[in-house]
Amino acid sequence: MGADFGGINFFNSGASKPGAELLRADSLFAAGQFAAAAPLYRQQVWQRRQASPQLLLRMAFAQQQLGHYPAAMLYLSLAQARQPRLRTWRQLTALATQYRLVGYPNTWQQDWRVQIQRYYYTGLQVLLGGAVVGMVWLLLRRHRARPRGWLAYFAYLLLTGAYLYWLRPTPAALVARAGAAIMGGPSAGAPWLSTAAVGDRLTVLGTQDIWYRVQWQQHDAFVRQADLLVVE
Repeated sequence: MGADFGGINFFNSGASKPGAELLRADSLFAAGQFAAAAPLYRQQVWQRRQASPQLLLRMAFAQQQLGHYPAAMLYLSLAQARQPRLRTWRQLTALATQYRLVGYPNTWQQDWRVQIQRYYYTGLQVLLGGAVVGMVWLLLRRHRARPRGWLAYFAYLLLTGAYLYWLRPTPAALVARAGAAIMGGPSAGAPWLSTAAVGDRLTVLGTQDIWYRVQWQQHDAFVRQADLLVVE
């Protein structure tokens, strides 16, 4: 499951003309020859550093058909990070339930969060645009603007700040190595809390030296960076 994520460029499916290898991979995939299609898709992702959400979903399906659930979780997570969809998330939760993985809540709150993530940047653009328009309008009418106009504008800014703070996407990482230790501190001598399974999903709160600070059972914990792959 290990791979280098640096420099991957996710593009929309129509951004460039598919090459001959990708067309061949699609043909093999359509014919159900997943073992032959997977290496071609893998080359597109990790060597060419290009992958549309559709390609990532096909790669995930191929890996699942081949019985490689950690790779299927990885590609589904990458597709979800690039293009949040309830259907993709439910595929992740189904696999997580099957293999008893943690970090994949199947709740209405999570469904709502996925929908927010899908439209987060569009909503942010609208809110910021409204803030600019409101400021220009108040400045043009500064001699006639009433105090309640400024109060309404500041309330709008508070709403925008709350949107940025509470609904912002949070980085998540998949456990990439079997036996990854979850520690109580950023040190090998810190208290051992648990051992994560390959494919477990952890919220990343920050970094410290060679460690990721993560959320584990509602508490802060630490995992070596080499044991995790940040996917969003």
